[in-house]
Amino acid sequence: MKPYNNGHSFGTTVIIKIIAFFIVALTFFYIGKHSSNHYQQLIFFSSVTTTSNQVSTSPNFNKTFNISTSINHNQTQTLETTESLKIKILGILNEDGTMSDEFEVGEFDPETVNEPGLDHLTVHGNDHELKFEVKKFVVCSSSMSEYIPCLDNLEGIGKMESMERGERFERHCPVEEKRVSCLVPPPQGYRSPIPWPRSRDEVWYSNVPHTRLVEDKGGQNWITRDKNKFKFPGGGTQFIHGADQYLDHISKMVPDIMFGQNIRVALDVGCGVASFGAYLLSRNVITMSIAPKDVHENQIQFALERGVPAMVAAFATRRLLYPSQAFDLIHCSRCRINWTRDDGILLLEVNRMLRAGGYFVWAAQPVYKHEQNLEEQWEEMLNLTTRLCWNFLKKDGYVAIWQKPSDNSCYVNREAETKPPLCDPSDDPENIWYVNLKACISPLPENGYGANLTKWPARLQTSPDRLQSIKLDASISRKELFKAESKYWNEIITNYVGALHWKTMRLRNVMDMRSGFGGFAAALIDQNLNSWVMNVVPISGPNTLPVIYDRGLIGVMHDWCEPFDTYPRTYDLLHAANLLSFEKKRCNVSSIMLEMDRILRPGGHVYIRDSLSIMDELVEIAKAIGWQATLRDTPEGPHASYRVLVCDKHL
Repeated sequence: MKPYNNGHSFGTTVIIKIIAFFIVALTFFYIGKHSSNHYQQLIFFSSVTTTSNQVSTSPNFNKTFNISTSINHNQTQTLETTESLKIKILGILNEDGTMSDEFEVGEFDPETVNEPGLDHLTVHGNDHELKFEVKKFVVCSSSMSEYIPCLDNLEGIGKMESMERGERFERHCPVEEKRVSCLVPPPQGYRSPIPWPRSRDEVWYSNVPHTRLVEDKGGQNWITRDKNKFKFPGGGTQFIHGADQYLDHISKMVPDIMFGQNIRVALDVGCGVASFGAYLLSRNVITMSIAPKDVHENQIQFALERGVPAMVAAFATRRLLYPSQAFDLIHCSRCRINWTRDDGILLLEVNRMLRAGGYFVWAAQPVYKHEQNLEEQWEEMLNLTTRLCWNFLKKDGYVAIWQKPSDNSCYVNREAETKPPLCDPSDDPENIWYVNLKACISPLPENGYGANLTKWPARLQTSPDRLQSIKLDASISRKELFKAESKYWNEIITNYVGALHWKTMRLRNVMDMRSGFGGFAAALIDQNLNSWVMNVVPISGPNTLPVIYDRGLIGVMHDWCEPFDTYPRTYDLLHAANLLSFEKKRCNVSSIMLEMDRILRPGGHVYIRDSLSIMDELVEIAKAIGWQATLRDTPEGPHASYRVLVCDKHL
């Protein structure tokens, strides 16, 4: 009997232990369930196996948790865990999504906190836990509602030795310690912008409350004021009867100028309120409209409020921030530029940016007025364009049109010592960031790159020849990279349109802050979204800007460690993919996000697609700015090393 009694006792003990285990488990389950009613709900992910032609999507892809609602906006905002819900880092995710505890924790460098511009961000680190503390940013003075940092730097402009060539209209950025760290406010009475296409013809007065242009240009059919709105009749100084009639006139003068086919990308110099570019949009031509911030106040602000592509820029002493052979047509209608000064250095910059076989359209008084000084200017222009090997096509009324040669044969056959000379072979026409203008002709590539493009719209998805000239550390062919990027963004934008209802959002002015080959912008066109994209190529990466223009898109080179040349409140959507973690090596992230807030319209959206390693910091900065921030997992799946931070800027 003893053996039997011992076995019975052992079995009873095991049963008691199992019951106790289940009681403890149920207790913890109840506590966890109860706690979820008091704390932010945690989001869990599960993997989804997909075939090669599908996108792996988390079941929580369209679920969100609102980070901002848990913040007391009147106090210092701190990303901390409570004692009852403490989350510790137990390891890191490997590239295959598995957890590993083999990692090193580097020492925190306190000097990064004390850098200029980082006074709002404090990072505390101990063991495996990091906490970010960001003070809420204050609002700037109302007098700064139209502040453009690098163009309104009066101290920097005041130190210039000369202003006779328009130097004051170029970039003069404040040094880092004098950059503002406040939120640029909207003007009193600011309203949600009128949606496109109505905005082409009218905008709210309260959004751009300036009447200088009405007073100066009202008789030229540029702009009028009607109670609480500005109206845009579509005219200009040289086309007071309307832009459509003017465009028809150009087409009849030179039938090969086929808008929307041979001509896809244009530059309008001294654009006014950008009616030229606004009316070209209906002809499938996208125009970069530029003007300086000069006595004609707020030209570019009006253009962007209308929903027309534009940015502040000036022909002065430096190259413009666009690549060589960028534009199929460059237009100047009374743009008040002396093209023949300094050996034609400004027209040589036009020549650099004009595509092989492209057109220059000039509408100005020297073309049609018979006054001695104006006739002399016309003769100087003919002489200069002849030495540039431009072919003078036609003069009709107040418009003259030239065509740039398609190759270098005319250049090499000019008489010796003809000025301007060809640029030195060491000069790179794509080198444009703070590069002085040069009084020389940029020769065309001997291999014909940039000259042979397919017609629009096939050009959008055709990999251009100049793709091969981009300097990349690529282990696969550039054409494969081009195709992969296009497919990647098409899949992502399809998800955004379907899951996040992009077609119901007012997305007109869009900026892609790190554009690559322009796949994001191309995907928006494929999805028939009623928007245009300013593609920005950072100077910190490969210069892919020529490819973007060859696809029939527009863009600009920029350094995100400095402010962008546009007015506040000019973009509806800012898209930043793999940008902030990359630029963090060069400048502080809070300065970039403050600049994003400056150029973002109230009611606008920010999509930051970046690595998990930087997301906590980005979330805190977003909340300190006052954005409503939502963190989402990516369509690539729950184990991806990236997340998407979606932010909304309230009106």
